[in-house]
Amino acid sequence: MGAIPIDRAGRRSYNPTMQHTRLRGIASMLIAVACFAGMDAVLKVLSTNYPPLQVGALRGAASLPFVLASIVVTNRWQELKVVRWELHLIRGVLALIMLWGFVAAVSVMSLADTYAIFFVAPLIVTALAVPLLREHVDLGRWLAIAVGLSGVLWMIQPRGSEFSLYGAAGALASAVAYALASISVRVMTRTESTVSLVFWFLVLLTILAGLLALPNWVPIRAEHWPWLGLLGVFGALGQHFITEAFRNAPASVIAPFEYTAMLWAVSIDWVFWDTWPNRRIWLGAALVIACGLYLIWRERQQNRDLAVAGVADTPVP
Repeated sequence: MGAIPIDRAGRRSYNPTMQHTRLRGIASMLIAVACFAGMDAVLKVLSTNYPPLQVGALRGAASLPFVLASIVVTNRWQELKVVRWELHLIRGVLALIMLWGFVAAVSVMSLADTYAIFFVAPLIVTALAVPLLREHVDLGRWLAIAVGLSGVLWMIQPRGSEFSLYGAAGALASAVAYALASISVRVMTRTESTVSLVFWFLVLLTILAGLLALPNWVPIRAEHWPWLGLLGVFGALGQHFITEAFRNAPASVIAPFEYTAMLWAVSIDWVFWDTWPNRRIWLGAALVIACGLYLIWRERQQNRDLAVAGVADTPVP
């Protein structure tokens, strides 16, 4: 995964093209995080009026027109070709679980509280990479995963409200689904285009969530149509830029910037809902984020060591 260029003496060398590509990946991640924070705020607004599955269907349906418009303008129809349908279907189911859990969480919790629990996702990705991607995880990283999970348990201790536990369960389910989806994207970007990943993600999410939500469908109120338009814009842009981020830079480079979502969440909660995370959430989130950053740093160190070892084993012509 994106090892740092190293010369034959084992020193890091400067590659302008790779550096530019990584900066583009970082910029894409920052834009994606901002867009998704805006989208999540809209989801929270809608979650007080519609069931979680319906909100998930609306999230997909609202973004599709913008994605289709982009395809028409750029004439990129050929990029909709699918190579591995089975992975798209799996990702669609995971998207359904992820959106359902997240909407359920924000319907009873603040954005910041939900994000604080959701940030366990990178730790879950590392743990699941062992059985699913056959990656090796050393003792230090297992300890970081355990400590991070303890931070989540600290945040979700019962506090006399069943709704907070319901929200925490939704956030955890969403995090697990997100982790599995992230692993699938690692594989899918080898054969699928960005346009294909974004378009079919939204199509499958809309269809699956829509079918399940149909029996309890609530008519859309007139005053919510502008919110749906905003949801579509944020969702389409966020999905595009996060796919581009993972395409242009290694996960270990761009992943730390996902944590800027907490800044957006706290700001949005404070400005629009006049809420602020309590001390338990701050401490738990700090522990989870610290463990996540350690895992990212450890992965970069491992990639660097492998690159140096590869150079050392390369015969000099």
